[in-house]
Amino acid sequence: MSSTLPSQHRALVLETIEAGFQVKQVPTPQPILGTAIVRIAASGVISYLREIYNGERQYPFPTPLVGGTSAIGHIAAVGPDATLLQPGQLVFVDCVVRGRDNPSVMYLPAIHEGLRDGSRKLMRDVWRDGTMAEFAKVPLENCIPLDEARLCRGLGYSLQDLMYLHYLLVPYGGLRDIKLEPGETVVVCPATGGFGGAGVQVAIAMGARVIAMGRNEKELARLKEHVKKGTLGANIETVKITGDEGTDTAALQAYGIVDAVLDFSPPAASKSTHLKSAIAVLRRGGRCSMMGLAEDVMPGFKVVLDDITLKGKFMYEREDMLQFVKILERGLFPTGKNFTDTKIFTLESWKEAFDAAAEHTGIGKSVVLTP
Repeated sequence: MSSTLPSQHRALVLETIEAGFQVKQVPTPQPILGTAIVRIAASGVISYLREIYNGERQYPFPTPLVGGTSAIGHIAAVGPDATLLQPGQLVFVDCVVRGRDNPSVMYLPAIHEGLRDGSRKLMRDVWRDGTMAEFAKVPLENCIPLDEARLCRGLGYSLQDLMYLHYLLVPYGGLRDIKLEPGETVVVCPATGGFGGAGVQVAIAMGARVIAMGRNEKELARLKEHVKKGTLGANIETVKITGDEGTDTAALQAYGIVDAVLDFSPPAASKSTHLKSAIAVLRRGGRCSMMGLAEDVMPGFKVVLDDITLKGKFMYEREDMLQFVKILERGLFPTGKNFTDTKIFTLESWKEAFDAAAEHTGIGKSVVLTP
């Protein structure tokens, strides 16, 4: 099933890291078994995308490729084995590809080829390109249906604003993995970045009380104000990370029993003690979702003596995405500027978009490219 696809379309192509991106006319992909062709409305630009594509992060990926991560768009065509997706349907395009015959194979096309031979093979030979293009070919299972009438005409979200899902879904995957319950208290640390700020929104929408940790007092204040202005209520406290383990632990203890921790600590925070402080205040049987990349931060005795669960989590599962869409469609998140402040750029303005994304970070902030 398909609408008429053009023979060529515009895409943001990276021939080599040294040469950088160029907008080019490339052949439009055609649907085959197990695939959908999506007409892209908005492609997400994460805060560190510039560092990936200029080689600073040294992520391994083959070139040439079309850049990009997750996206929002409409189905333009589907392969003959599609049973639900139809042309014209609005979908969220998930940027995580999983091996169909090996669930342990996971990677991010156009971003990182993963750590296994299977993921390297898939990125090299099958799913290499991202979504910074007019059209993208993606696996059927990577298309998550969205109720456009409810989200856009009922709740008033724009297609570009819905791209904020690519921030919100990651913390939801971590919080669902540790089974966060309504009424529980969760520490989000650090909470002033893109994923941490989104984690605050998600945890409150799930009915939890949040203690947000961060070094930037101005951003912590903005985070708290953003939450209060929305329909989420004001169920949030903030704690400044001082760099002193005892001081931070005492500040957290002042808010009483803590049930869970959601961690997004970057590699640069490996020497920071804030995660030790957060884990130190967990109740007996508490849980910590470790979605960051900091190392050597475990308070060993606490973990053993109080039966603390530490769970690493990469992104989210398909069931997480389907469940999250239900929460969004039920109106449990705010709308308008209380949901996200989105900056929009064209493919030709990719440099400006990457630069903007590096600065326009934190709760409710998003940058997108539109073909």
